[in-house]
Amino acid sequence: MPELPEVETVRRGLAPALVGARILRVELRRPDLRFPFPPDFAENLQGRRIIGLNRRAKYLIAPLDDGAALIAHLGMSGAFRIETPDDACAEPPGAFALPRSKNPAHDHVILHVENARVIYNDPRRFGFMTLAREAELEAHPFFAELGVEPLSNVFDAGILAKLFAGRKTPLKSALLDQKLVAGLGNIYVCEALHRSGLSPTRPAGDLVKANGAPARAAEKLVRSIRNVLEEAVAAGGSSLRDHRQADGSLGYFQHQFHVYGRTGEACAKPSCRGTIVRQTQNGRSTFFCPTCQN
Repeated sequence: MPELPEVETVRRGLAPALVGARILRVELRRPDLRFPFPPDFAENLQGRRIIGLNRRAKYLIAPLDDGAALIAHLGMSGAFRIETPDDACAEPPGAFALPRSKNPAHDHVILHVENARVIYNDPRRFGFMTLAREAELEAHPFFAELGVEPLSNVFDAGILAKLFAGRKTPLKSALLDQKLVAGLGNIYVCEALHRSGLSPTRPAGDLVKANGAPARAAEKLVRSIRNVLEEAVAAGGSSLRDHRQADGSLGYFQHQFHVYGRTGEACAKPSCRGTIVRQTQNGRSTFFCPTCQN
């Protein structure tokens, strides 16, 4: 599943082609993706101008000039590519190791906009698109229970302390809970915890003092989360599985992984002589150094 940095790089790659452009025509080559398209989906998009392109957690949101918003989720294998009159063979926006699908049989949605075609390709069809009123997005079922954005200005140690107070949940599980922190995924949580020197199995409530104030570990964790996400976005995400950027290029943050996928390798911290191990938490692989993470 694409994580926040991958979705953010897709957003940035799509923005030049979409923001400010009018949707001239919409091709739906099947009636559904993960879910059926809403009634009159194509008709309601046609003629509308896209006035922005935002991200909330792992969702892409494109506000339209009539007050509606196009919502898109990449699922596991969804990807966009942009084709222009000057480059009819252009590849995708966003970053992510296997080559993405170029099979036209998996081109399910085509947005014909001014000066470009934006094509959504999804072999597994776990992604989806729908429409909602922009003014009502906060109450929409997709967004109503989402937690704080980890790259937002409000995400700090104080917020983390309020979210984690009294929780015995393992720290990694708490960070992956989208109702607490929105958009964090397995890869970047493993990396942030390693940078922070925190064990993924440590109770989340340990990061909160008895008076409710954040412990120093919470402050360090917030910095680590911000830094690893910002570095991943700058690198174009991680080229894992089926995902690429909108211009077709791969993201290379995976070359900066300190723990993820490095079972049996030496810990990357110069002062540590530990070895990276893998264990399963809630059905997900957790990579960490038991020597320096506690």
